[in-house]
Amino acid sequence: MDNILSKRARLIRNRTTKSGPVIYWMSRDQRVLDNWALIFAYHIAKEKRQNLIVIFTLAPSFPTANLRHYDFMLKGLAKVQRELAKIGINFVLLQGEPHIELSNYIKLNNVSVLVSDFDPLKIKQFWKNQINSQINIPHYEVDAHNIVPCWEASNKLEFGAYTLRPKIKRLLPQFLIDFPKIDDSPIAFNPIDWDNVIEWLNPNKEVKPINWIKSGENEAHLALKDFITNRLEGYSTKRNDPNENGQSNLSPYLHFGQISAQRIAMEVIKSTAPEEDKAAFLEELIIRKELSDNFCFYNSNYDSTNGFHEWSKATHQIHRVDKRDWVYKPIDFEHGKTHDLLWNAAQLEMEITGKMHGFMRMYWAKKILEWTQSPENAMIIAIYLNDKYSLDGRDPNGYTGIAWSIGGVHDRAWTERSVFGKIRYMNYNGCKRKFDVIAYIKRVSELK
Repeated sequence: MDNILSKRARLIRNRTTKSGPVIYWMSRDQRVLDNWALIFAYHIAKEKRQNLIVIFTLAPSFPTANLRHYDFMLKGLAKVQRELAKIGINFVLLQGEPHIELSNYIKLNNVSVLVSDFDPLKIKQFWKNQINSQINIPHYEVDAHNIVPCWEASNKLEFGAYTLRPKIKRLLPQFLIDFPKIDDSPIAFNPIDWDNVIEWLNPNKEVKPINWIKSGENEAHLALKDFITNRLEGYSTKRNDPNENGQSNLSPYLHFGQISAQRIAMEVIKSTAPEEDKAAFLEELIIRKELSDNFCFYNSNYDSTNGFHEWSKATHQIHRVDKRDWVYKPIDFEHGKTHDLLWNAAQLEMEITGKMHGFMRMYWAKKILEWTQSPENAMIIAIYLNDKYSLDGRDPNGYTGIAWSIGGVHDRAWTERSVFGKIRYMNYNGCKRKFDVIAYIKRVSELK
């Protein structure tokens, strides 16, 4: 097996291989193209002369997932099934608790090897631990989400981008390579009745699906092409202005694994855009994104104040008794009923479109800290709202961004002030100096 391919995988359950089909448990990386986990599983199946089966386990009660998220995900999975059939691979959908359904399937079908996607989030780690306690076959975990596998980039929790950046840059030349092709004889395509699947899920329908972006890996590649052609040039200067259509809009595709970050990076690098624009985008796509995985993988408290640095915990403790000029209930935040029209607009943008501009998300989270009684409450409210309304919620980037805003994670201590303590401060006037606040509020209000 190719050395670099093997470095993308780690053995998390060491048992003797049996004779039987190989399973790729698709979860985080829901695509056929440019998928190192699928390639790794295909390679093992060919070596063993066994069938490869791709399985997706659909949990009936994934935390905070609703119709918006399931609509986008299932439409993408329908296309995954069709594309897999073209290269001779069966797709199986299991409905129920993953650690129960997948374990039973492995036993009933005499599976020989299990391959799964790397995911640093606790719920995925729980499922894997439960499965590993019930199976007696090798289980490989493959990082197809990051360009440099999380455990190869670093074996510890990194303090910030400046400590992880040189480690990733040193490894990029060996991992930023093209993907081998999977090409086999097509098989019959028997589509799943996805309407029945939605009916079985019966998700919360309060948060509606969105229509400004279409799901699927082909659509993701079209979105990438559109970004490189029309918006990559000027990215370094336009990315922090919410009034500019300057962002890539690739985050939902990345969250659901419908496009590879590695493919995005390779296409951006070979584009004719100015170097400063490519560098600004790649810093976010590679360094910042992989730093988020590092934070969630090596810090199990990524979604609470317990995961903050000691200096942050100390400054929060000192200032938790400070008088707040405004204190809002969770429902006030959710319905955009604060005194700040800019904050309300950011919340409305996320509620309607499933997306919030990156600069506004920082302001949005910091104001939740300022207008709640404690940083603990601020974390709970910010995570709840982001995970409920954002298409790319329930993601390391989201948890890390909120922890940065509220707890100074991956940041430094700043000048001390009321309520915030030494956490970096943002305010309305600062936003006014950055962009046309009134224009942003007006544009969002028209989304209704």
